[in-house]
Amino acid sequence: MDQSSWSCRLAETVRGAKWRRDHIANAPATNTAATASTSNAVNTMASSSNARAGPFFDGALGFREANGLTWSIARKAANIPARGPVRRVTCRTVETARPAGFRGVRTEPLSCLVVDRAGFVVVDKPAGMTSHDVVARLRRLAGTRRVGHAGTLDPMATGVLVLAVGRATRLLTYLTGADKEYHATIRLGVSTVTDDAEGEPTGGASADAVTEAQVRAGLAAQTGAIQQVPSAVSAIKINGQRAYKRVRDGAEVSLPPRPVTVYRLDVDALRREPGGLLDVDVRVACSSGTYVRAIARDLGAGLGVGGHLTALRRTRVADFTLAEAVTLDALLDGADPVPLSPAAAAARILPGRTVDAEAARVLGHGGSLPAEGRTGPYAVYGPDGALLAVAAERDGRARPQIVLATAGR
Repeated sequence: MDQSSWSCRLAETVRGAKWRRDHIANAPATNTAATASTSNAVNTMASSSNARAGPFFDGALGFREANGLTWSIARKAANIPARGPVRRVTCRTVETARPAGFRGVRTEPLSCLVVDRAGFVVVDKPAGMTSHDVVARLRRLAGTRRVGHAGTLDPMATGVLVLAVGRATRLLTYLTGADKEYHATIRLGVSTVTDDAEGEPTGGASADAVTEAQVRAGLAAQTGAIQQVPSAVSAIKINGQRAYKRVRDGAEVSLPPRPVTVYRLDVDALRREPGGLLDVDVRVACSSGTYVRAIARDLGAGLGVGGHLTALRRTRVADFTLAEAVTLDALLDGADPVPLSPAAAAARILPGRTVDAEAARVLGHGGSLPAEGRTGPYAVYGPDGALLAVAAERDGRARPQIVLATAGR
């Protein structure tokens, strides 16, 4: 059974590590009796409580091995295969009741068995949060620190942020150069130090005389294969230090132009605003490494009025779009934090190849397979559809670049 088809939330409830089940989401219908039986057993154990209860391991299944609640029962309750990726961890400590005269906080570590979750989730990042803030949230929800993302969004920006959990983080390298799409608003008439609305104004001039034809011509000049100077307030390193850090320290930053491709730059609307400002709504499809802030800056500079970005919403990264993105609120309310399995995620990033059981065993040991005359990396799947590795062909052999399933899994 695909692990992404179930999730479970448990809560610690009593001193001495007695447990009750808050709920099991998406439990298979065929296991209703087993689930009810285990739930009753856990609820019986939790008839009294001195500890502070709270949610535990959203999206992962954890059980304390105590008071007769065994791992085998837990597996049957959630229909987890007898063999699978399981790890033992020490969960967060839980505050317990204070003995008489004890002034400190008494905590007790909970030893748990947890089923590893791995896969992708597409999050609709809200404004005001960094990409790292979203990663931190997902780490808590998925019960693992092994979480990464494909492409930073500025705090001001919203929209598609692709995150990977567990061993699926190794697939992120194949999203590094993925094309992206954005909806953005450019404000003409003011330039800022950061090229967006979060920076201090540095100049500008009235855009009242700027025409729609001039705007479209200025954007057309930034379409296609171009040399773009990145925003000075960016994560690009200069002598080992981030450019934005040097700007904040008061240093002058001059970055060399970089080749990028803007496939499409369409104008959706123009709006005159008080104070000689002109807002331009655009849709952008571009290569990785393109700065939409720089497009706004260069448009304003070319028109002689200054410009900066006031809104940015990413709508697509590779094949991952807003249509499937979930909000952080939905994840906090119990949505599966890892809805896309590694196999499903890889199928949307790379071409695939399916092998038989013997070839899967060889690949699981890090061995190579006969080549098929393919160019570039591709995903390799076992006879059961599970993702085994990503391979590339060289010297007549298909050699694994990464192995995601070991032999005997």
